[in-house]
Amino acid sequence: MFVFRKHISRRAVLRGMGATVALPLLDAMHPAATAWAQTPAGTAPRRLAFVGFPHGAVMQHWSPAQTGTAYDMSPILQPLEGLRQHLTIVSGLRNEPAETPEPHGDIERTWLTCVTPGDQGLYPDAGVSADQFAARHIGRDTRLPSLELTTAQVGARVAWRTPTQSLPQEGNPRTVFQKLFGQGDTEAERTAILGETGSILDRVQAQAERLQASLGVRDRSVVSDYLDSVREIERRVQMASEQDMSRLDIPDAPVGTPNDITEHFALMFDLMALAFQADITRVVTFSMDREASMRTYTNLDIAEAFHPLSHHGNSDQKLEKLVQIQRYHTEVFARFVERLAGAEEAGASVLDHSTILFGSNMSNSDRHDNDPLPVALLGHAHGRIPGGQHLHYPQDSRFADLLLTIFDRNDIPVERIGDSGGLFSEV
Repeated sequence: MFVFRKHISRRAVLRGMGATVALPLLDAMHPAATAWAQTPAGTAPRRLAFVGFPHGAVMQHWSPAQTGTAYDMSPILQPLEGLRQHLTIVSGLRNEPAETPEPHGDIERTWLTCVTPGDQGLYPDAGVSADQFAARHIGRDTRLPSLELTTAQVGARVAWRTPTQSLPQEGNPRTVFQKLFGQGDTEAERTAILGETGSILDRVQAQAERLQASLGVRDRSVVSDYLDSVREIERRVQMASEQDMSRLDIPDAPVGTPNDITEHFALMFDLMALAFQADITRVVTFSMDREASMRTYTNLDIAEAFHPLSHHGNSDQKLEKLVQIQRYHTEVFARFVERLAGAEEAGASVLDHSTILFGSNMSNSDRHDNDPLPVALLGHAHGRIPGGQHLHYPQDSRFADLLLTIFDRNDIPVERIGDSGGLFSEV
């Protein structure tokens, strides 16, 4: 790494034996005497995340009763109350291409493509998912064009690089950590290197100290906080990978993942935040679980498996448990958004420069329908998404038009995705 007193490259990294640690954006990454706050709007990277959950939502507890800015937050979205100014709730959207005879598999495949399986080829790139369209345009300047993650015990199929090729979604936090910070051309090489060298930050400590000596007060604080976060996540990943599960009756438990689902969610979301903050990638797709999930939420004192519970038959007792699970998903997601809101960058925050889609490709899980979908946006796309409002569109408004609007707000030149036909000017 080359460090200069007055200017360092945005590509600067800390290197050590078996480790490469990217840096967050700093004032020193612009010419001398030019602070991020003084740079033109749009200088900081544009980032997109697509965070999905299975089995839809109990819509009367998802959608607020009022529209506009003075709405009462719904029970499922209540954990986002403190982030209201960054939140845009979009109601009334339908994903008609997802309405197929194979609901669970096609639900995953069609969420970000809006193309009915079998209709690929109707036009160029029909069946490519929104995250991969974004990666083509804003992922070219980062080490990882996109990052595909999950906390499902069996991988989901949400990200589609081509109409016929899906991308695997990684669920092991240790593997993700090595992918972000480990060195080596293959996963086997990175694992071997890190097994020999131990802590990643220990390997780059000397360079980190030299870098800090060359930075201003504000940049030193940013780097210090960032490296502390990396250290804490590294510690938690190490603890998860060293768990002795031999005495536990956990069939098909993924090796290296925490037994505690809340800690698993926290690790994956924290890794996503670091990947954004260090500009390792600008596009992330994350499935909080997969369709037909048999996960049990014992942390919520719910013994029934998720999928059978989703077929609630309008039972008040089952609906109450579903709302509890869906609110829990929002809680763990909200912590991720709060972290991005607190990460300073270019005179604003990482969240200000991001657009995060949070939702599901299913509405009423008992009927497997796709109308209306639970949809929320977080972030401001460099000021082009105002936030702080609940929008309700007329019956049969297309979900694909929201994806197209996200592209437009982030200057991604995609003219069509799925059955899209226009933009939502109010978003």
